[in-house]
Amino acid sequence: MTNIVQEIQARVEHSRNEIIQFMRDICAIPSMDGQLKEVGDRIIAEMNKLGYDEARFDKMGNVLGRIGQGSKVIVFDSHIDTVGVGDPDEWEWDPFVGKVENGLLYARGACDEKNSTPGMVYGLAIARDLGLLEGYTAYYFGNMEEWCDGIAPNAFVEADPKVKPDFVVIGEPTKMQVYRGHKGRIELKVTASGRSAHAASHYLGDNAVYKMMAIITQIRELDRRMRFGMGYHPVQGTPSIAVTDVSARTASLNAVPDQFTIYIDRRITSNEPRDEVIAQIKGLIPDYLQDEIEVEELFYDAPSYTGFVFPVSKFYPPWLLDEAHPLTQAGQRTVEALWGEKRELGTWDFSTNGTYWAGKAGIPSIGFGPGDEKTAHMTNENVPLNDVVRATEFYALLPSVLRNQEKK
Repeated sequence: MTNIVQEIQARVEHSRNEIIQFMRDICAIPSMDGQLKEVGDRIIAEMNKLGYDEARFDKMGNVLGRIGQGSKVIVFDSHIDTVGVGDPDEWEWDPFVGKVENGLLYARGACDEKNSTPGMVYGLAIARDLGLLEGYTAYYFGNMEEWCDGIAPNAFVEADPKVKPDFVVIGEPTKMQVYRGHKGRIELKVTASGRSAHAASHYLGDNAVYKMMAIITQIRELDRRMRFGMGYHPVQGTPSIAVTDVSARTASLNAVPDQFTIYIDRRITSNEPRDEVIAQIKGLIPDYLQDEIEVEELFYDAPSYTGFVFPVSKFYPPWLLDEAHPLTQAGQRTVEALWGEKRELGTWDFSTNGTYWAGKAGIPSIGFGPGDEKTAHMTNENVPLNDVVRATEFYALLPSVLRNQEKK
């Protein structure tokens, strides 16, 4: 193992400048709103340079790179779309050109989640060259995730290339620790119906906004109770609920709205069954308004940039891989073998593609990536470039450690 580690580290160090330039290149290419074509072309070019067996787009427009044809399938998942930049004037530097300061790369997507792509792409090539992928089919999967967690891996399994992995490594930022799960979430739409009337004689109408006021207050109170322990999970932490958007339908600014809608983001722990979560929201509606306020689960059916449509429910299950699982243990042993230290296992605060891989499909998954999720989506989003390089070592070594761990 010592010789393997030394050889991996030497090869990664030899490729340091290329890995960093690759990272700078993909951050410089905007990939907001699921527009992956240009950044995907750049990643495919790098995989072709490194001699991948297959490098292409799938039907949805995600990027696939394959090495090997072994019986065990391992997928390295990195979403390469990003959120927008908001008001450009709020940035002190070009969000795509970025800047490097004190070893940190500041750019849109630097942390969430182009951070893991260079390490995964180079790590798998190094593992192949050292004979560490024996018995594996290994995929790099650069996908779209920002608008609908899990839709891309769902298509990977059921549409193209129709492969069910045995193991998945998610590259979302973990501060170079092994993560093993996170809360789930569900997106709900709550609509109150009323009756329109002229604002001058509003009493002849039925204002839909007023019907929702007490429910919004109850949602805020429910979230407060959660923060004080309601639904607490010892690993995943506390659930939460928030109103995230509203809309009113009205004939004019001089008319009573006949419809008012709120949208809810409800974060779920493994203690909370889906049906009970939905029933909890419905329970906030007074009996006398049950026929006038409707709670609906949301679905995502927007076409990708290729026109591919894959409708899915916007219910994202929580998941937590057992601490003793061979994949969890392999992750921990990989960290220890590479860097001579034990690091605490963790979980994410936010949601990832693990909602599908582990939550829906039951595929053992862990997370490992450079960066701190707390900077995601912010104007100071950043990642330590040294960690971008060193993560390559982890991705290269993990498959062989996992293979040995499974034999125990």
